Amino acid sequence: MSDATQHPAAEQPPPSHWQAVQQEAETWSAEQVLRWTDETYGENAAIASAFGIDGIALIDMASRTWSRLRIFILDTGFLFPETYRLIEQIEQRYKVAVQRILPAMTPAAQERISGPELWKRNPDLCCQLRKVDPLRQKLTSLQAWVTSIRRDQTPERSSIHKIQWDRQFRLVKINPLADWSAERVWSYIRARELPYNSLHDRHYPSIGCTHCTRAIAPGEGSRAGRWPGFAKRECGLHLQSRAADLP
Repeated sequence: MSDATQHPAAEQPPPSHWQAVQQEAETWSAEQVLRWTDETYGENAAIASAFGIDGIALIDMASRTWSRLRIFILDTGFLFPETYRLIEQIEQRYKVAVQRILPAMTPAAQERISGPELWKRNPDLCCQLRKVDPLRQKLTSLQAWVTSIRRDQTPERSSIHKIQWDRQFRLVKINPLADWSAERVWSYIRARELPYNSLHDRHYPSIGCTHCTRAIAPGEGSRAGRWPGFAKRECGLHLQSRAADLP
């Protein structure tokens, strides 16, 4: 078996082709981006979802544009009960099995090795162990991964392309909702009467792990409730501060 077969991400079209696709994709709708992804990568592309409102909107679009839904979640072992219930709702609604990507260590094993409440002492390491490393392993089996991140969420995401090369994980990264706003996402959710995490109604605009997520107060930014007490805005999955051109 060749290396290209073992690691699909190693095979990429020539630079001139990618530059043209990347530029053209900026004029496409989210549905068009998803349709291109399915036509181009098929089973070698999957949606990574944390099951926030953006992820739910994206899954709904893909259910109408993809030949088969392919979804996974990084299950850190510390997700809210409301998040787990929403995953089950989505599985029932779309007749899909969401793949749970688990860390190498259980929470108990992590505590034995790294000490109790690692997220309070070193949240970057906790995210690395429970999210970044598992994602890296999962992505070795794909040619492209689809995210629901938007440019208006954080400064680190402000220059993302709808289609780009992920330098960190070495494969194509697809961001169909890059140019959407939170208001537009909510309008889509309501218009299609889609299920969503009930924590959103309790002032949790951004939902991660139980230990590192709180409700926000009036006037706070949408991600102020993530990693409270730390100057941390990202878990490490989307750290490329500059949008990367495809190779």
